[in-house]
Amino acid sequence: QVQLVESGGGLVQAGDSLRLSCAASGRTFSGYYMGWFRQTPGKEREFVAAISWNYGSTYYADSVKGRFTISRDNAKNTVPLQMNSLKPEDTAVYYCAGKTGFYDYSDYRRYVYWGQGTQVTVSS
Repeated sequence: QVQLVESGGGLVQAGDSLRLSCAASGRTFSGYYMGWFRQTPGKEREFVAAISWNYGSTYYADSVKGRFTISRDNAKNTVPLQMNSLKPEDTAVYYCAGKTGFYDYSDYRRYVYWGQGTQVTVSS
């Protein structure tokens, strides 16, 4: 069974950095998009970033461009998310997700595999 596990969340101050990591159980992810989403209570799940496993192409929400960087580690089957210049509005539970296909990378409804989430809290 495929499992995704997020790690690296925590409590930081505005302007600080965090590095999240998504560890995937043994599987070749060629042909997959791997994505990061976030959600706060009472708010719709929000696309953050995605990466094409085959080509390494990356995609970002406008709100995080220039601050967040998604990447891939082929050897370890992990998807790190480097978050710099964090803002209070970045506070959320961050989820790692995976999907097949090469379209609709920003649509959470298209993702099949999900982790349990990791809390990121940014104070003013």
